[in-house]
Amino acid sequence: MAESHVWVYIETKDAKARLLCGAEGGSPAALTRGGWKKDTVKVGDKINVKCHVAKDGSNNCLLGFLTTPAALPKNSD
Repeated sequence: MAESHVWVYIETKDAKARLLCGAEGGSPAALTRGGWKKDTVKVGDKINVKCHVAKDGSNNCLLGFLTTPAALPKNSD
């Protein structure tokens, strides 16, 4: 049985347009062990992320770190 991973969708903009990016995190069990809760990140929160860029060149990435509005760094690796 394969374990699913959490996805965080990020709306941002560059100089030209609005972008929607997907950041793939770890499994729900791994994130829970790391201190994540269902409400760690809420829709509309301003967050900072550090990602590993997708090899296929898409607007997706593998989530490394996420800093919450409360300035709590959360590791997703």
